Amino acid sequence: MHFFNKIGVETKGAYIDWNLTPTDTFGMFESWGGKDRIRNKQERFYYFYVDNWGESPKVCLMERGIKYARVLARIEAPQELVDQCVRSQGRSSYDQSYAINGPLRQWLNDNVVEPGDLARVEVLVDNDPGLNRETGLPGMAETTRALEPVSLRSRPMKVREADIDSLARGGDFFDRHHNPGGDFKKILVDNKDGETVTEMVSGLMWQRGGSDITSIRTGRKIVAELNQACFKGFDDWRLPTIDEALSLLSRDKNGQGMFLHPCFSVEQPFIFTADQRKPGGCWFVDYSNGTVFWASGFNPGGFVRVCR
Repeated sequence: MHFFNKIGVETKGAYIDWNLTPTDTFGMFESWGGKDRIRNKQERFYYFYVDNWGESPKVCLMERGIKYARVLARIEAPQELVDQCVRSQGRSSYDQSYAINGPLRQWLNDNVVEPGDLARVEVLVDNDPGLNRETGLPGMAETTRALEPVSLRSRPMKVREADIDSLARGGDFFDRHHNPGGDFKKILVDNKDGETVTEMVSGLMWQRGGSDITSIRTGRKIVAELNQACFKGFDDWRLPTIDEALSLLSRDKNGQGMFLHPCFSVEQPFIFTADQRKPGGCWFVDYSNGTVFWASGFNPGGFVRVCR
């Protein structure tokens, strides 16, 4: 298809699944419930949805597979069409992914997909999305710490929704919704191993990449496996707390559309934290939208990026 050629996706067998919606994804891709539609773990599905996490809802193109998710592009559709799509389905505080409706589908097909017109398409992925081994950061020997060290909470706890504002403000962490004026100062250093960096103010060592999308249960197994294998010579890797994950947020988007230093992979747009929501659920930090949110940890799952 001409449209897929232009955005750099392998076109063999690729097509827009107009009937696939965000609510379908758990049964199909996390628990592999849609066995009649999925042949193997390498198969990819493509669908449009409306992302309402930002200041205004935007149409996005998702690439999805078993334990795999990647937002490929944002589309500048007529705002009234997008707003009406959201209004017709109601609003929710945290579940902000909406299926496209009939009028929006028709516009996308007629103006974007069929003509292969990218005038209103913002492609978000590189054709080679692998982790760039060059971080652009100084090494440890080249860095003189110029800021006072800060001790961030490392012990997991249960956090209420009402506590998120004060948590973000208390650490001066940037969060587009909870503390837009925050500006936690950080100094990132390249550990020269190709896969980790250290943030000198907090003293935390971070994995630059991470896992494919997965459930919280499997995510904890991934952490255990990294420790068993002594990843980069250490066996004390863990999921970050909300405070620690927020400390990485940057106030401005990088060239890849993330509120994050570009040394980190774009393949983990939102990550699990070690904190649980009270009364239930998991807390995530979303680097694509620059905020904290909660979900079940199973639907749609999340990505793992460890620290120590």
